[in-house]
Amino acid sequence: MQDPADLYRIEATATGPEAVPLVEPPLVVALSGFVDAGAGTRLAVEHLLAELPTELLATFDVDQLHDYRARRPPMTFATDRWTSYDAPSLVLQRVSDAQGSSFLLLTGPEPDVQWERFTAACWQLADRFGVERTLVLTAAPTAVPHTRPTGVTASASRPELLAGLRTWAVEAQVPGHATALLHLRGAEAGRAVVSLVAHVPHYLAGSEYPDAAAALLRTLGGAAGLDLPVDGLLVAAASTRVEVDAQVAGSPEAAAVVRALEEDHDARAADVDGPLVAGGGPLPTAEELGAEFERFLARNDEEGDAEEA
Repeated sequence: MQDPADLYRIEATATGPEAVPLVEPPLVVALSGFVDAGAGTRLAVEHLLAELPTELLATFDVDQLHDYRARRPPMTFATDRWTSYDAPSLVLQRVSDAQGSSFLLLTGPEPDVQWERFTAACWQLADRFGVERTLVLTAAPTAVPHTRPTGVTASASRPELLAGLRTWAVEAQVPGHATALLHLRGAEAGRAVVSLVAHVPHYLAGSEYPDAAAALLRTLGGAAGLDLPVDGLLVAAASTRVEVDAQVAGSPEAAAVVRALEEDHDARAADVDGPLVAGGGPLPTAEELGAEFERFLARNDEEGDAEEA
C-alpha cells in the first residue's frame, strides 16, 4: 500500500500558533455516494454546517479517489463559455456545538477506489487529532410508514458502546461501502466506532426526508454528548409530512399500503422490549433490509443512466 498520508493535506489553521487544542473530540463520518435514503445524511450535514461554526483541518486529494466518469461533477456553460466547475471535495472540519464542544466532521463523496488506503488515512487523522470515538451516519430505505417516528438503529465495535441505542438482531448481506470498511477496520484495531442508521420509508427514499436527518442528529447528540441543533429540520419535517399525507389521501392504493405498514410496525413494536432511539419504530428484517438496499441502488443506477443519455 502506498503511504496513506499522501492522500491528504493538513491545513495551516490546524497546526498554526493560533490553533485551539482538541481534547478527545468525536469524529463524525458522513459521506455521500452509497445509500442515503431521503437524503437523510446530506440534510444532516448541510444543517450542521449552516448552523454551527467550522474550521477546515484537512483536505483529501480527491483526484486520487474519485471516478469522474461514474460520478460526473456538474459544470456550467453560459452562452459562449464555461463559467464554473463544482469540484468534489472530501474534507475534515472542526465543528463546535451549541455549548462550544468540538467534534470532527468528515464529509464529501465516498471514494470510488483505494478504500483500504483511504481507511488507513482516516485513522491516521483520527490519531493525529486525538479522536476518542468515531460515529458513522447513514440513512437506509426500510419498510416503515411515514406516520410513525423515524427509528435509528446502531452497530458498534464493542457492546458497551451500544448503551441506550437500538440494534437489530439479524444477519444480512448488503453492498460494501467505504464507511462500513472504516467501521470494520476500526473494530479490528480495537477502536471505538458506532454506526447509526436512520430508517426511511422506502416509498420516500428518493425524496428529501428531513425527519431522518433530525433523528440522526438527535441520536448522534446523545451518543457523542453533543448539543446539536434540530429545530430547523423539525419544521421542514412537519411540512414534508403534510405534503405526503395529502398525496396519500388522494390515492386509495397508497393509503392501503401505508395502513398495512402501520399495522406491521405497531405489531412489531409491541413485541420489542426497551426504549426506541429517537422515538423510532420496529426493526426491519434482514430480508427487508437487503431488498430495500437493492431496490434503492437499482433505482439510482437507472436515474444515473438516464442522465448520461
